Amino acid sequence: MDKADSKSDMYDTSKIVVLGGIEAIRKRPSMYIGSTGPRGLHHLVYEVVDNSIDEAMAGYCKNILVIIHKDNSVTVEDNGRGIPVGVHPKYKISGVELVMTKLHAGGKFEKKAYKVSGGLHGVGLSVVNGLSGQLEVWVHRDKQIYYQKYHKGKPVGHLRVVGKCDEKTGTKVKFLADKEIFVDGIEYSDEILENRFRELAFLNKGLRIKFKDERNNKEQEFHYEGGIKSFVELLNKNKTPLHDIIQLKTKKQDVELEIALQYTDSYNESVFSFVNNIHTVEGGTHLTGFKTALTRSLNNYAEKNLGKGAFKLTSEDVREGLTAIISLKIPNPQFEGQTKTKLGNLHVKGIVDSMVSTGLSTFLDENPRVARSVVDKAVNAAKAREAARKARELTRRKSALDSTSLPGKLADCSERDPSKCELYLVEGDSAGGSAKQARNKEYQAILPLRGKILNVEKARINKVMSSNEIITMITALGAGIAEEFNIDKLRYHNIIIMTDADTDGNHITTLLLTFFFRYMRELIEAGHVYIAQPPLYLVRKGKEKYYVQTEAEKEELVKKLGKGVGVQRYKGLGEMNPDQLWDTTMDPEKRILKKVTIEDAIAADKMFSILMGDEVEPRRRFIAEHAQEAANIDI
Repeated sequence: MDKADSKSDMYDTSKIVVLGGIEAIRKRPSMYIGSTGPRGLHHLVYEVVDNSIDEAMAGYCKNILVIIHKDNSVTVEDNGRGIPVGVHPKYKISGVELVMTKLHAGGKFEKKAYKVSGGLHGVGLSVVNGLSGQLEVWVHRDKQIYYQKYHKGKPVGHLRVVGKCDEKTGTKVKFLADKEIFVDGIEYSDEILENRFRELAFLNKGLRIKFKDERNNKEQEFHYEGGIKSFVELLNKNKTPLHDIIQLKTKKQDVELEIALQYTDSYNESVFSFVNNIHTVEGGTHLTGFKTALTRSLNNYAEKNLGKGAFKLTSEDVREGLTAIISLKIPNPQFEGQTKTKLGNLHVKGIVDSMVSTGLSTFLDENPRVARSVVDKAVNAAKAREAARKARELTRRKSALDSTSLPGKLADCSERDPSKCELYLVEGDSAGGSAKQARNKEYQAILPLRGKILNVEKARINKVMSSNEIITMITALGAGIAEEFNIDKLRYHNIIIMTDADTDGNHITTLLLTFFFRYMRELIEAGHVYIAQPPLYLVRKGKEKYYVQTEAEKEELVKKLGKGVGVQRYKGLGEMNPDQLWDTTMDPEKRILKKVTIEDAIAADKMFSILMGDEVEPRRRFIAEHAQEAANIDI
């Protein structure tokens, strides 16, 4: 992006506007970072990095360094212009202290310092400061090095000069999240941070992000000259593309739009949208405009070139097998909440629609071979969708004729409040029988599954709808599937996968998670899916019984108990009597459940493609690379 003109690129203290105070941050942190769990903890890093990214989008920053120190403090350093250090004419404190202690203080409100920004609300640094036990900031500016320290959001002394520098400019922030706020711990995940930094490097062509983790001496650098085209290449690495990547880039009314898309032989879509580098996981007006234009363009091409007898393609049809990155840059994005998950600017829909319609229609006309392969795939998807619709109607019709609409092998619970109900998806009739005897009939329902369900990663929706086990699950859950899914109709708010602790059990769990991720993703996003953790061993000494879940736990316990110890290894859930199954795996007071989350949908999408897709070589390579790691994990 070109630098602003000489008048507007003067980023000084006078351009910082204050809209409020910081008092509420420590009292209600979830309002600003989503939660005080792992998601909110990582959001602190994102907020600081996003300030550096804003400098990059303005054309002043090329390098960002992020360091996780051994004590889980975090340093973020950039080579941007540096936070203004002068005294604000109205508030009589330095610009640094202003952005660190005042909510809604920043240079992003009047479009003078930043034309485009992800940190629209101006609360990023102040929130991070407020939720940190300690924060330090260094600013390189005007050939001076400035420094200030904060404790739980409050300054410890004034901003002061601590040294001199040459022409170097930039900001360095080091913070330690407050353990009083993040009571579950302040341990950062490399994987989560790496995924975000990789995204940012893709979305900002030429930007270099270095990531160091002093806890494990790990270093990585993210730098992609191909931009979002390289992003699509990564996502489709384990798929078979139907054509070269299509790139659309245009600007209209201060709105910059860049799209890279490619169709593959996959049956699932991987479409991800961003606004000013913020991943809008719930989409918004820009994504709606893209989908509308894509559907219209392919329908127009089909009608013009295939005749009026062609299938009328729906939005779902034209997105089958599509991988796309939508990157929008806009001066005044209106996000829903500080966590920025959905864009609300109404005028954006029409702008994106117009841009995509023009660019895509031109491309299709100029590339008839590619256009025909894409349209043929969408037409086949339409035929499959029609077959699936008939299957769904038949299922509904049969259900309506039955004395009950629920599957016969479901042992339902008596409670009718979904928030109090649990559904156990159990591997096999034997384990299902034990679970039915063990359960609390008031709020626990049991659905035995026969064998391994269909791998939906390799199947179209019509084949999915012909699977008896999947139909049984859909009927039991009561919320529909795919575009018809309605979480408000969900009959159980706890869906617990309970399989044997062996290879087959793990495979069944993966197949179920693949199904939920592809066709009922909202179940996972809303936190309704869990994996039961049955014990692997029963250790006895005299009349005492101990249940342990791992080999290491068993060895340690046997050593501790000494002589006269008996050990039983459970090969499957069916080997436990109902009392044992209740005590170890189903009693809410004693059981251990693993909650399934989607911290990063892009990484999850890529992983499901590797592990469950048609390409064998990427899966073999992944297993080989992680073999030693897997050997150290107790199943």
